[in-house]
Amino acid sequence: MKKYILLFLTGFLIYSCSAVTENRLTQVSTIDALLAGYYDGVMPLNKLNEFGNFGIGTFNKLDGEMIMLDGVIYQFKADGKIYQAELTNTTPFASVLVFKVDSSFQITGSTNYNSLQAKIDSTIKNKNLFYAIKVTGKFSYVKTRSVPAQEKPYKPLAEVTKTQPVFEKSEQTGTLIGFRLPAFTSGINVPGYHLHFLSSDFSFGGHLLDFTTGNIKVEIQEINNFYMVLPKGDSSFGDLDLSKDRTKELHDAEK
Repeated sequence: MKKYILLFLTGFLIYSCSAVTENRLTQVSTIDALLAGYYDGVMPLNKLNEFGNFGIGTFNKLDGEMIMLDGVIYQFKADGKIYQAELTNTTPFASVLVFKVDSSFQITGSTNYNSLQAKIDSTIKNKNLFYAIKVTGKFSYVKTRSVPAQEKPYKPLAEVTKTQPVFEKSEQTGTLIGFRLPAFTSGINVPGYHLHFLSSDFSFGGHLLDFTTGNIKVEIQEINNFYMVLPKGDSSFGDLDLSKDRTKELHDAEK
């Protein structure tokens, strides 16, 4: 298992690892490392569980989409099925926290991805903070994706997602899990909205591409603490070119 180094950032100050963990987003590696093809697991899932009960990410070798809800880690694989992840598995990229609702609202009737984002944006007070987003209710349409496990030499993520399996379901009840992150996180995480879906019967999920809802409840947590885990003692991570602007690659891979 690779060793890892922990970085804890709050605003522009660096704190010790003994700082309060409440209202803190913990992230494993960076999105640009994932885009560049760094898919080797950095942290075991049983360790990841210590940092939260809610979040999203992926698995060693990019083997599917991670959804953490109520402390349970689910793995939506490229075969279109949900599995409860083995805690001995590892993750190369994940974002997790202890979810605690700060504000909420209901939407009655139909809404779509763009409209939901606009509604949330109109309710949050500080566009430069981090927000955890949880949406529960009925979905008349959901479109998701997953990716199959990769083998070395790894291709960049934008190349992998060109042939990604895409899944579409209608009349689902379930939960959207994810985050709204500010623009300055570019290169570190996904600026804007990054959501995964999990059906209430645990039969369907994945990285969210599109949806149309029925009645839903939106719960939001405001976050101002950020804690990062980076690989240590791994020359392949050190060899990555993380100075490159990967904005277009991120758009292609995420959308």
